[in-house]
Amino acid sequence: MTRVLMVCLGNICRSPLAEGILKSKVNSNKVTVESAGTAGYHIGKSPDPRSIATAAKYNIDITDQRARQFTVDDFDKFDHIFAMDKENYKNITALARNTSDREKVSLMLDILNTPRNKEVPDPYYGGDQGFEHVYQLLDKATDLVVEKVIPQLD
Repeated sequence: MTRVLMVCLGNICRSPLAEGILKSKVNSNKVTVESAGTAGYHIGKSPDPRSIATAAKYNIDITDQRARQFTVDDFDKFDHIFAMDKENYKNITALARNTSDREKVSLMLDILNTPRNKEVPDPYYGGDQGFEHVYQLLDKATDLVVEKVIPQLD
């Protein structure tokens, strides 16, 4: 079983969308996808209504997701950890116990290679169009995760 974790700050906007999009593209008997936040602001809460609406527009239901905080144990539970931006990447890797932990972490959009270190913007303080933009970025990136990352982990 391949296990993938999507991580943003509060686990209510970007990472729930990333989780839902990737889940819609993989065999759930072979791949587990979850999400978390590096901050504990929204623990136990549902995704942002705008994330839910954007996902629903593409027939993806993320209403059952609940925010949780990233922990050191996640390095043991997941094969690959995707951070939505550089700050969250730093927060995750700061908890890494060793090189093996650090090697599991990458920026979500680095898989696109255009350009490297590009971040998934946080749409929280913007309008609905920001959530649509995030969806489109994550849709492209998760296509490549399915194509390039998951087969290597199987």
